[in-house]
Amino acid sequence: MAALPLATAEVCDANPHLIMNGELRALQPIFQIYGRRQVFAGPIVTLKVYEDNVLIREFLEEKGQGRVLVVDGGGSMRCAILGGNPVQQAQNNGWAGIVVNGCIRDVDEINGCDIGVRALNSHPMKANKKGMGEKHVPVTIAGTRICDGEWLYADTDGILVSRTELTV
Repeated sequence: MAALPLATAEVCDANPHLIMNGELRALQPIFQIYGRRQVFAGPIVTLKVYEDNVLIREFLEEKGQGRVLVVDGGGSMRCAILGGNPVQQAQNNGWAGIVVNGCIRDVDEINGCDIGVRALNSHPMKANKKGMGEKHVPVTIAGTRICDGEWLYADTDGILVSRTELTV
């Protein structure tokens, strides 16, 4: 199910009609790039949490099948909701990438993993473990509404979300 990574600039240039009708959206450029895989793509799984990482860990324990986990962490800069161990598990379970609207920690460990990770920043404090959050719900991150089952394309130029799988 893993998508072939596409250059985001080429995708935008080749699909102005999809941009105009809203089927192809670019996230605002607010994310830092982590992980060894700078270019990644795949079908999206959404999760909404706030300063809690239990549901993130549960998702990443599943087989990823080339999917991308998009986590709306509410933009919190008070703690990290993703660390090195779950990222390593995600890499081993075949996830293509993780996009976090929040902070991560264990940056050196994450940068050693063959997976794409985008996050707002890093923070040394760990998250709560209450298991609160919502799975498979629409989230709004970086000015863009993102739904479960849409497709994400990320590279060093930015992040695109499409209603359908794209080819160039």
